[in-house]
Amino acid sequence: MSRLRISDTDIDRHARPEGVAEGAVLSIFRVPPELAGQRLDVFLQGQLRRTSRTRTQFIVRNSAFDVRGKRLRPNHRVQSEELVLLWRPPWDEDPVPTNVPIVYEDAHLFVVDKPALLPVHPTARYHRNTLIRVLKEARPGEFVSLGHRLDRETSGVLICSKSPECDRSLKKQIEGRTGVDKTYRAITWGVPDPSRAAELDAVVTPADDGPGAFRFERSLELDTEGRYRVKMRLGKTPDALSASTRFLVEATRTSSDGRAYALVRCELETGRQHQIRVHLASLGAPIVGDKLYGPDESCFARSADGELTEEDLQMLELPRHALHAARLSLAHPMTGAPLSIEAPLPDDLRAFWDAIGA
Repeated sequence: MSRLRISDTDIDRHARPEGVAEGAVLSIFRVPPELAGQRLDVFLQGQLRRTSRTRTQFIVRNSAFDVRGKRLRPNHRVQSEELVLLWRPPWDEDPVPTNVPIVYEDAHLFVVDKPALLPVHPTARYHRNTLIRVLKEARPGEFVSLGHRLDRETSGVLICSKSPECDRSLKKQIEGRTGVDKTYRAITWGVPDPSRAAELDAVVTPADDGPGAFRFERSLELDTEGRYRVKMRLGKTPDALSASTRFLVEATRTSSDGRAYALVRCELETGRQHQIRVHLASLGAPIVGDKLYGPDESCFARSADGELTEEDLQMLELPRHALHAARLSLAHPMTGAPLSIEAPLPDDLRAFWDAIGA
């Protein structure tokens, strides 16, 4: 899924438009800056992924509304940060993990360690089996709002507000990236190679995170030439968005067949769509299990259709990409006190790493 961010309060506050059947499922898509100007049907086809252009146009004509409840046409040009609402009949969903550990809580907020393969908000494929629904069912009658999002396959730290005041302060801080540090850990095929900077037209500088740490700066943009409208690439145009990541290779291992792997710490300086995944792949070290930026991007479509083959699974090595949100540090949105929350490498990634070369 893209980096589209949807607030649960967005979902709660939108009344069902006139003419929409009771029981219809609401999915909300926020348009990121890099997709502004696209036709609505093109934009949604990229988000729905498994849907043809003709089918997408049908969905738009019958299901698409703006935040005021006005119907949208397929040729509508989407704007940056615009919300597109789809009201559609319910559909069957795949089961998801629902055990969500709370790793920190106080009077104003709490932090969860999101399991992999659990969607954060309702999407084109999930409307019941989501993190926000799991949390609201566990806390009936309480205010719960997610401060940010993680991709479905990414595990780790995610912060939630317990009041509208905390929610507003937290979102303002995270969106402005004011004193917010996000650290991820990834397991990669191969070891990131900063010597590729010149051929990538990128900037690499030493970082003060430890021996071998480096800062990688290279712009990103939507891959308009690719098969999948959610895929990003290194920037080729003046409209590409700046992106920088700090990397530290924490450890390397070699499998019994001679393949190299790395455990990499990744610290975001910007928050572009798929930033870590694209930067690591460009450095010759795609994330293990990555269906879009790994060895065969056609795995992405087969996974969306539930049609991954045994050969695909053997090649990917993991059923999800090996990316984990390990730490979030920021000033407490209500008290201003320093707050740093960590989540250990989950069992699936730890077991995979420990088994390399064993």
